[in-house]
Amino acid sequence: MEKLMFVEIGMGIDLHGQNVTKAAVRAVQNAIHHNSMPGIRSVLPEGDLNRMKVHVRLAVPADKELLDVDRVREELPYGQITFDIVDGGMLTTSGIVLADKDDRNDLAYVVVASVEVGY
Repeated sequence: MEKLMFVEIGMGIDLHGQNVTKAAVRAVQNAIHHNSMPGIRSVLPEGDLNRMKVHVRLAVPADKELLDVDRVREELPYGQITFDIVDGGMLTTSGIVLADKDDRNDLAYVVVASVEVGY
């Protein structure tokens, strides 16, 4: 990325079901869904949103091999998207096992996302 214009951080949690993808999707949503970048077209080459570069770093506490990056990518409507998956986030107790929520145990998965935007 030649010019970094925007960095936003988000956190996502799957309280029940131990689904790392669900937590990652929520982390990206949390990072981007409270923001607008109305001036971004004015700095992008040719004003083309598809020329925007988006780099997503996900701090994942467990089950990295089960993370569906393509599902997470669907949350980002524009740009050339890349990912970096790192160890991090948190495993903590939800306090209860709910079989009807597909819980395998009482763990809640917490994923942290950093979304970097530029060109």
